[in-house]
Amino acid sequence: MANRRVLVKRRKSVRNIRKITRTMQLIATARFQAAFNRAVATRPYTEKLAELVADLSRAAGDVDHPLLKTHEDVKRAAVVVLTADRGLAGGYNASVLRTAVTHLDQQAGQGIANDVHMVGKKGISYFRFLRREVAEQTTGIGDKPRFEQVEPIANALIDRFVRGEIASAHVVYMKFLSAGQQRPVAVQILPLKPETAEGKEAAKPVEYEFSPDPQQLLDELLPATVRARLFQAFNDAAVSEQVARMVAMKAATDAAGDMIKALTREYNRARQTQITMELLDIVGGANALS
Repeated sequence: MANRRVLVKRRKSVRNIRKITRTMQLIATARFQAAFNRAVATRPYTEKLAELVADLSRAAGDVDHPLLKTHEDVKRAAVVVLTADRGLAGGYNASVLRTAVTHLDQQAGQGIANDVHMVGKKGISYFRFLRREVAEQTTGIGDKPRFEQVEPIANALIDRFVRGEIASAHVVYMKFLSAGQQRPVAVQILPLKPETAEGKEAAKPVEYEFSPDPQQLLDELLPATVRARLFQAFNDAAVSEQVARMVAMKAATDAAGDMIKALTREYNRARQTQITMELLDIVGGANALS
């Protein structure tokens, strides 16, 4: 039977841990709501931009733009992987990194070399552990990604693609579907396929009057589409991270509560055993004197 003092100290320690995890759960909940509002606010813009590009492409007929071309002779691609700077988020980082490694292995099987742009300290540490090469590293973006932080990454990908240095560009991140469902995905952002409109069925075409002509508008809108899609991926990753941390901290808080109950039961049994032994000693002493 465990010592009662040891049980009291363990129970006190677990109670302190539960206070910490409970506080972290509340913080993650507040941050989730803020990140969710940002992700929801930017999504209509991204989707409408894709729809407008699709309409422009149909109006322009045979579209000829560098961002729509395929470079089948180029055997190099770029992959942007979005992970967190902090842990305590359950399997969030592990799921994203498994998807990234699977994607890289598939590309390598096709004879395509990949330049990895890793975002987040967790991903950098993991790839260093695997001894995989990382071309670029970015940290410090945090829970509130800003467009001016994402735009240089998108511009670098666009420049490399236009120069023919890479055949494609993908972003691997945790896609936010709902508060109860997030899925790690590898999404192609270059070359663009505007006619898909983010994977949705094309709506009824809208008749526009263009000024300037559709080709000139596409020259402006197609790069903006790449930047918007990448920025949306960053926002989805941020809200998914907060959901994962919120769930992980709630599970830790519940586990701490169960452990406190188990320790309390064990303490009560130890206390009862000690009382019983003391009573037996008193009775035995009394019988010896009589």
